[in-house]
Amino acid sequence: MHKLVSKLVIYRNLPQDNLLFPMADICAEFASGSYNREDLVTRIYDQIHNLLDVATVYGFNKNLWHNYLAFILCTCENPFSITCEKEGACKGTVNVFAESDFKIIKELFDYDFKPMEEALGINCFDVVTNYNSVPKKERRYNKNISEKVQKLSEQIEGAANEHEIYEIVTGFYKNYGVGKLGMNKAFRIVHEEGQAMQLVPINNTELISFEDLVGYENQKQRLIDNTEAFVKGLPANNVLLFGDSGTGKSTSIKAIINKYYDSGLRMIEVYKHQFRDLSAVISEIKNRNYRFVIYMDDLSFEDFEIEYKYLKAIIEGGLEVRPDNILIYATSNRRHLINETWKDREDVTYENGIYKSDNMQEKMSLVNRFGCSIYYGQPTQKEYYEIVIALAKKAGVKMDEDTLKAEAKKFELNHGGISGRTAQQFINYVQGVLESEK
Repeated sequence: MHKLVSKLVIYRNLPQDNLLFPMADICAEFASGSYNREDLVTRIYDQIHNLLDVATVYGFNKNLWHNYLAFILCTCENPFSITCEKEGACKGTVNVFAESDFKIIKELFDYDFKPMEEALGINCFDVVTNYNSVPKKERRYNKNISEKVQKLSEQIEGAANEHEIYEIVTGFYKNYGVGKLGMNKAFRIVHEEGQAMQLVPINNTELISFEDLVGYENQKQRLIDNTEAFVKGLPANNVLLFGDSGTGKSTSIKAIINKYYDSGLRMIEVYKHQFRDLSAVISEIKNRNYRFVIYMDDLSFEDFEIEYKYLKAIIEGGLEVRPDNILIYATSNRRHLINETWKDREDVTYENGIYKSDNMQEKMSLVNRFGCSIYYGQPTQKEYYEIVIALAKKAGVKMDEDTLKAEAKKFELNHGGISGRTAQQFINYVQGVLESEK
């Protein structure tokens, strides 16, 4: 195995915590015949432990060794894989190295651990190549990665040679992408002191759809229309979802990423204190073959906060043109995002029939950079009942409508008033009560 791994060209730049290189070193030491059995077995178990960790995180099953090798191909970003992500299989001398690497990958797939197991008196490789895991809840692991990796693993298992593997892998890159941006749907920014900014995948995103948000049909359709244009490469606008608390603004955003992930949409969650990292984020994603929504939840600014000035330049107004594959979606309870005071109106002047204020113009110029503003208002009492009834039906709550309405009315009087959020909290409460009475 060591000789095989040492000949890799394109797929040499693996993370330091990869399992392939340590396993190759173990196999090389075993092949040399000069090894301490106890030490070698300990090292093998260390790597098996790491392999099981990876399998648990990503929900792998059956042949974990094959899954891990496929995982390497899925996540290894290099000039070849990124080019294939954009264009698929392409001509060029690099294909000589690619097919050579795929021939090695095939040999690694077929590597026989049996002689080493028999000599050392272990059977761990036999176990992990015939693994049957207990079914897990989807929220415990990243289902997107699990399904794609295992599908690729099975395809490579059935490939006759490196030429077929080349077609399989380049097609995979074209259809699904490569690396963390290809495999994951959502990310957050992590910037530790003294370290470079990193985009870290969010693995436990909520599986919310637009059907889960009752009502607001016009608002949802406007958001869908803008996003569909965006993922198709057509002109689209930055979006501001504003309005009353608990009306479904954040839910709509979550539904968007679930609906359009397979169409190449990715989402990056950013908070106010991270605006300084936006330039680095844009530099990292602007040349990738995905569409990115930079998501800012509950966005608002107080008088003393000046981060909005930087955000204005990022959205529209800086010297660098914002890439076509990036939009900003924000939610806020404030129409103008920035706190307004009566002092802002003290410098109002009247000119040519128009009232002007430097302070007000400065603050409104941010919201004006969102080409699409969608208002989510508080539901009426009737609409609130409709939301409650729809959520109860979906949750399987068996209660007649009159009783349900009466209890929902009492609940909202003590829990923040009428909203979709209150309706969902009420249904959660009812479910808990009914379950406890069983």
